[in-house]
Parts: sequence; structure tokens; C-alpha cells
Amino acid sequence: MSIPAIQAIDVHAHYGQYACSTNELRNRFMTADLATVLHRARLANTRLSVVTPTEAFALGITDVTGPNAWTTPLVEETDGALRWVVVNPLCQESFEQASEILKTPKCMGIKIHPVMHRYEIRDYAMQLIGFAAEQQTILQSHSGEACCMPEDYVEAANAFPEVPVIMSHLGCGSDGDMSHHVRAIQMSKHGNLYTDTSSASSITANLIEWAVGEVGAEHILYGSDSPLYFAPMQRVRIDFADISDAAKRLILCGNAERLLKLPVELTAGK
Repeated sequence: MSIPAIQAIDVHAHYGQYACSTNELRNRFMTADLATVLHRARLANTRLSVVTPTEAFALGITDVTGPNAWTTPLVEETDGALRWVVVNPLCQESFEQASEILKTPKCMGIKIHPVMHRYEIRDYAMQLIGFAAEQQTILQSHSGEACCMPEDYVEAANAFPEVPVIMSHLGCGSDGDMSHHVRAIQMSKHGNLYTDTSSASSITANLIEWAVGEVGAEHILYGSDSPLYFAPMQRVRIDFADISDAAKRLILCGNAERLLKLPVELTAGK
């Protein structure tokens, strides 16, 4: 099977009303309902997209339980959609809600966003990754900015080796250094730190190739950050990367199938 024919799994997508910019046009461009997100996913030959509601990441929002709640029936009734449940350590109710939503068949794990929820991950990483360990699930986090640099996850990930932690946005570094995600993965004692390609930085020439050479394709997952970015553009960067076909398959779907523990009925069509 040719690489473009592989049906990808996008571990980092969103849907909903984007309102994080002061520019109205930018907000409109980055807003999309779930049907639109999945349409763009199909254009990128992506069979499954793991989404979170954009409304859960409004700057400074504390209570994320509403967006979590309305995502449940929408995702359950929509083919091609899976979801993360959003946890905010400043909202105790989100932990209790997550414990229940994680029992639903299309919830893949926990999503956190220190920037939008305004906390330092170094102050909460043990609690959050520890909670994921209690729930026997995976955790994905926005990363690469001052309050959530990839290195800040290493200690907690080492303390809970059973929890896969996806530090999103390969190459994103608020200090201009594109190597943080790779260096954090190299610092991991148990190999349970990962990253995804959802950053705009992933289209930079040589970044993905360098990352695969440093930490192996086994630690990199495909993510589009749709609808903030155009999913086919993110997909084609993997299809034509200067890496082996085996590495491309791992990034596009193999790693997600393994880490998300997808049921057999969702792994068909590889």
C-alpha cells in the first residue's frame, strides 16, 4: 500500500467556536463544526480524528465541564470522531466528570492546556499524570510555551511509567528552540513521553526527519490541530517526509493504534 493510501489517525483535532484572538477574521477562519473538521480529515485520508471542543480552551476559562458534556453525545453519534476529555486542575469538578466520561467507548484519554487555563504545568504535572495513572489512560497536553515546556513533564512521566504522555506541537518553543520535545523524550527513563506533529513548526524542512533520527518514529504521532490548520497540508508533510515508509506508517496510524488501544472495529482499513 502506498503511503498516501494509508488511512491516518489524527490524535490532535478540535471543533467549535474559536475565540482566542482579538482579530474577528482570524477567529472566523479557525472556527469549524465537527462535520467540517471531519470533511477536511477525509480530504487528508484520515479515518479517525480525536477531538476536543475549542470552547474548553477559551483563555482563562475554569469550568470545562459544559464543553465536555456536550461533546459526549455529538461524538458518540458521529462516525470518524473520537474524543479527549478536558481536565483543568483549577476545576475539581472536571476530575470527577472525567472519571465518568473515560468509561465511554469513544473517549481515548485526558487533554490538558496549561496556557489557556493559566497554570504552570510544573506545579500540577504530578497530580495530572497521577490522575491519568489512576484512570489507566493516556494524557495529551499542549506544550512548548513558558508555562508548559516539554522538560517540565519529565519528572512526573518518570514517576508514572505506565502513562503515555503526548506533549503536543513538535518543534514549538516559545524561546525559539525547536528541540525541546526531542530532548524531553530523550530524558525520559521509561520511554513513555511522545510528541505529535500538530505544530505549524512541523512543516519546517528537516524537523520531522531530524526528530525521527533522534528519538525514532515510535515516539511521534500524527496531529493536524485542525481546524486551526488545514489538515491536508499537515498530512502531506508526513507523506513526503524524507524518512522510511515504515516510519511514516507508525506516525500516521501505528503509534495511535497502539497507544489509544483502539478496538478492532476501529482499526480496519489500514
